[in-house]
Amino acid sequence: MFAVLLLTVTMPVRLSTVEANPAALAQHPAVARALRAADDLSEWTLAEQVRVTEIPAPPFQEGERARYLEAQFRQFGLEQVRIDAIGNVLGEYRGHDANSWVVLAAHLDTVFPPETPVRVAREGKRLVGPGISDNGNGLATLLAVVRALRTAKVVTAGSILFVANVGEEGEGNLRGIKHLLDDQGLRQKIRALIAIDGSGNDRLTRRALGSKRLEVTVRGPGGHSWGDFGLPNPIQALARAVTELAGVSIPEKPRTVLNVGVIEGGTSVNSIPYQASTKIDIRSEGAEQIKRLEAAVRQAVERAVEAENKAARRSEILQAEFKTIGERPGGEVPESARIVQVFRAVDSHLGIQTQFRTASTDANVPIALGMEAVAVSGGGRSGSSHSLREWYDPTERELGTKRILLALLLLAGVEL
Repeated sequence: MFAVLLLTVTMPVRLSTVEANPAALAQHPAVARALRAADDLSEWTLAEQVRVTEIPAPPFQEGERARYLEAQFRQFGLEQVRIDAIGNVLGEYRGHDANSWVVLAAHLDTVFPPETPVRVAREGKRLVGPGISDNGNGLATLLAVVRALRTAKVVTAGSILFVANVGEEGEGNLRGIKHLLDDQGLRQKIRALIAIDGSGNDRLTRRALGSKRLEVTVRGPGGHSWGDFGLPNPIQALARAVTELAGVSIPEKPRTVLNVGVIEGGTSVNSIPYQASTKIDIRSEGAEQIKRLEAAVRQAVERAVEAENKAARRSEILQAEFKTIGERPGGEVPESARIVQVFRAVDSHLGIQTQFRTASTDANVPIALGMEAVAVSGGGRSGSSHSLREWYDPTERELGTKRILLALLLLAGVEL
């Protein structure tokens, strides 16, 4: 007989006492073995985290790391292991119901360009290296959960789809998860999706932070700094625009940010550039603020180009081009949703005080589609994210693994 612990997507329901009881689940012999395995695998998981982190996975170049995850999925006995058309690695842990799935995902990619040295160093308790937490920890935790389930021979009611996906960071624009959920047949079978991202034992992201990313390019004739002086200058136009944007009002509520992250242009110090570009990131808890700031960016650039053209001493002019390079949908899973209640019940059992977060993660996509989804962290502690000095401290990492294990099994259902 199976406990019916599967999600209903259409309307959130409150868990019954039995269904919300992680303590009872933890006493199940197979589940108890899986939880012990999480402890026993601690050193292996840390070593795996280093191995995965040291395999480069720059944006749009996750192939080598994907092949490693594919091999690990096969080694640990997942079924139907494959790399899909966009580069996601998928492996199935089949339960008794092949029409009911819970997805556990962690992204493969990092923010670092191909030339970045990806060596991990030990500094006391800490591991230091680019991507060691985001998402080396997420991927290692994903593998630890797979191995714990297989070691313990847990039999589930529903099935679990393990995914190591591409394209979460930056201009990847959540392309891996979008591709996965474009499969209508699969999407209709998914009862819940959990994305593992970064480190920490208490985070639960149920609010998806919306964002819009723009690339603005200003083009002109270009020329020699002496012989062609007086031509309009694309870099100067962008400088005018960025200066104006620095004065734009940014509200504290809803929390909103506008960041000029990249400026490029020019060929030499004695040349008037023929082109300059900038990349701008807009994020907000309110969709209207994203629209307002996108309009502000466009207006600032248009005014700056007009001013630069007027200031020029020649007839040639500049022109601006706007390109959307990223757009992440926002949304929210209510506190009453079953997936949220499951994690809160698990956290209470483990002595964790749940910290709700708003963030931009792979969970944005299913949340925007009306699915039950959250993002969680893989345990341990970290800091200096997205830097060459990113660090990870494995203190209490096993607690994070157990948290994910219990929530996953409550959602999938276990033979009782």
